[in-house]
Amino acid sequence: MFTGIVETVGVVEKCDASSLFIKADKILETTHIGDSIAVNGVCLTVTRLADGGFYADVMPETLSRSNLGQLTCGARVNLERAMAADGRFGGHIVSGHIDGRGKITKILKDGNAVRFWISAAEGILRLIVEKGSITVDGISLTVAGVSESDFSISIIPHTLGETTLGDRRVGDSVNLENDIIGKYVERLLGGSLLQKNQSARDEKLMAWLAE
Repeated sequence: MFTGIVETVGVVEKCDASSLFIKADKILETTHIGDSIAVNGVCLTVTRLADGGFYADVMPETLSRSNLGQLTCGARVNLERAMAADGRFGGHIVSGHIDGRGKITKILKDGNAVRFWISAAEGILRLIVEKGSITVDGISLTVAGVSESDFSISIIPHTLGETTLGDRRVGDSVNLENDIIGKYVERLLGGSLLQKNQSARDEKLMAWLAE
């Protein structure tokens, strides 16, 4: 589990269809083979440590759902190690399992901050609420506004400087993970509604058979 508080920005040095090698001296002090590291919000397993960086395998499913397949050598990526049991919970509950990608449609200066508008699929937008939490490229952020076609986030200078959001431009693809609590609530409510509909159909069938 992660919290969406980016620890450092790494640099992709090697990439192919099945693995990445990312330079990241800062987070390697306590990292071991088999540990989980979120790369742009995607939970990956460290398969090898070498030369001030780490290797991680990437599945086709991950490449299709995230922007990792678009990475090239020299690309900067947000990194966060899995949360320690005695760590501080600075963001929100982040699983590292991407729900899909969004597209940056507008970037505007907003006082001392910068506001981003991101379009996304209806299934993702349905679970976004104003002032709720959303993970964008592994960063825990507060939703500033949401519409039927997009949502917006307001980024302070510190976050712009310490993550890859400062590199982002209109048209760029970003990884999105909805608040896991919202996903569970939707699933549970959806299940109960299905059960109610099935019960109603069963009652109608029994009444018809009794006629």
